[in-house]
Amino acid sequence: MSIPPGAIRLSVTDLHEAVDDPALTSMTLLNELAGRYPEAVSFSAGRPFEGFYDVEDLSRHLRTFKSYLEEVKGLPAQDVRRTFFQYGRTKGFIHELIARQLRIDEGLTVDPESIVVTTGCQEAMVLLLRALVRDARDVILAATPNYVGFIGAARVAGAPLREVREGAGGIDLEDLQRQIDAARREGLRPRACYVVPDFANPSGASMSLADRRALLELARRQQILVIEDNPYSLFRAGGSPLPMLKALDEHRQVIHLGSFAKSAFAGARVGYVIADQPVTPAGASSAQPVLLADHLAKLKSMVTLNTSTVAQAVIGGYLLDNGCSLKRATAREAEVYRRNLAALLDGLESVFAPAPGAPRDVSWNTPQGGMFVVVTLPFPADDDMLEYSASQFGVLWTPMHHFYGGTGGFHQARLSFSVLTPEQIALGVERLGKLVQDQRARVRLLDAA
Repeated sequence: MSIPPGAIRLSVTDLHEAVDDPALTSMTLLNELAGRYPEAVSFSAGRPFEGFYDVEDLSRHLRTFKSYLEEVKGLPAQDVRRTFFQYGRTKGFIHELIARQLRIDEGLTVDPESIVVTTGCQEAMVLLLRALVRDARDVILAATPNYVGFIGAARVAGAPLREVREGAGGIDLEDLQRQIDAARREGLRPRACYVVPDFANPSGASMSLADRRALLELARRQQILVIEDNPYSLFRAGGSPLPMLKALDEHRQVIHLGSFAKSAFAGARVGYVIADQPVTPAGASSAQPVLLADHLAKLKSMVTLNTSTVAQAVIGGYLLDNGCSLKRATAREAEVYRRNLAALLDGLESVFAPAPGAPRDVSWNTPQGGMFVVVTLPFPADDDMLEYSASQFGVLWTPMHHFYGGTGGFHQARLSFSVLTPEQIALGVERLGKLVQDQRARVRLLDAA
């Protein structure tokens, strides 16, 4: 980079601390390595399956939504044009279709006015955290390991996170209670707890129905909100689906984050938040409360103004073309993920099954759906090892320490199987096996020395 003489020079210490936060570099690192090693089999990308995309579908969805505006909503031609081409309603204009989808797929009835359509789920996270954290005393609890995007959103919004342990059955409710008590002893105000109840990113953990009810009861008793983020629930590999937390919410304590990135397509950048909590105006006890959604919309109006009208129209048409059922719309993708999960688990067992009598030094979890498996390795799985893996063995994965905010997961790797074929999965696991063999040999040499 050429810097002209006399140019203003900034120090990173002059900028907000978030710009130099390691939590905000993980996605950049993975993209950069994927670009440098294009022949590597990549278990790192958590993207949806691309095999069923068709560019022609975009125009079809737009035409469907245009017909909906004309024939169902009864809009005249000039209003239809305005909907597509002008600034849009800050809270979005596909909220009624989202509410219909939730009713059809989840049996959940929500007021469409409690929905704010956002520019991806990431914006919903930033707006919500900005609204909930008033000052330094307010903290957000989060099951850990945690989605790196939520960690980053919290850093950008200045929302302190307090870690809560997560096990195979999701968030540890006893530890959640301990962390709430500890925070209050320190003079802090626990405001909400963030969870992914089905096939969490990155761990693949899922909560039982009993634990979902117990979480809501604990939150009600402690007077904290629950932030539910559940983009993978459609992709169950077996067993009966469980109700989302919002569907069990009897006291308006759950704020639900939704996304069309994994169901429709990520390029639309359309998400939403259901925030039906009543908010009483300050100093006006007799005044009528307004929805938290309306306050989030005020924040959004100063950030993105409105979510792309064209993107909303495409997603609206996508919903209408599929009878407003995401389960119907994603049936083919769900089958791909079931197939790929089975292929990955079979491959891991084939490559890493120990010889009779030998100890198992590589282990993994067995999620019942989603897009991710976590492997525990007998050596540090850090960023340097990832580059070595890509350059020497042609396989990429995601170091789990990024999902712990740098406090754990140093011997673990997240394997995403969503965009691969079974043949690529088999090749990638074989290459991962060679990396493990290489590191075992290194340890033996060190021990011999």
